[in-house]
Amino acid sequence: MKKQSKKALIIIGLTLALQGCIFVAGAAAGAAAIAIVYDHRTIQKVLEDTEVANKISDKIRKIPALRNESHIEVTVFNHIVLLTGQTPNLAWKQQAEEITKTVSGVTRVYNQITIEGPTSSLTHTSDAWITTKIKGEMLATENLKSSSIKVVTENGVVYLMGIVNTQQANVAVDIARQVSGVQKVVKIFQYTKKPQK
Repeated sequence: MKKQSKKALIIIGLTLALQGCIFVAGAAAGAAAIAIVYDHRTIQKVLEDTEVANKISDKIRKIPALRNESHIEVTVFNHIVLLTGQTPNLAWKQQAEEITKTVSGVTRVYNQITIEGPTSSLTHTSDAWITTKIKGEMLATENLKSSSIKVVTENGVVYLMGIVNTQQANVAVDIARQVSGVQKVVKIFQYTKKPQK
């Protein structure tokens, strides 16, 4: 009973933090606060990742087709870049990847952009709820350093990034798979050799 109450409180809290006009700012501020406490990266690395993500996004937005006819999201963790979203043209997908590779500090790019028109705002809302639900379940799971895991949901596909051991990776994947609306879970983890304490 206590565990269920804890999960409910976490999910309600995350939902409230992600509502209204403070969606982006609130989510970013909350994630940063948690990351400083539990994240395996240093604060400097967190800031570097944020800077890299902003530079990539700015460059992508300068291309009219990528800005106006595509929906592209950039996520960076430990200098590894995940590109998600949709574009109707394969050449534009490749262009987004090439732009990403020109940014200093990028060590690897996972280009998961699909070739189709941008998804609807209803899908974006559903994706945000899935992410919130997964993070809530992770935060309520003992011995899982969920703040070291980034959860990105795009059109029902969940991407998990972060620095974890194999056991924690398996727990995180199991949690994500059980959330309603999840179509597939993709692991983009960096693995540690020793169990995290």
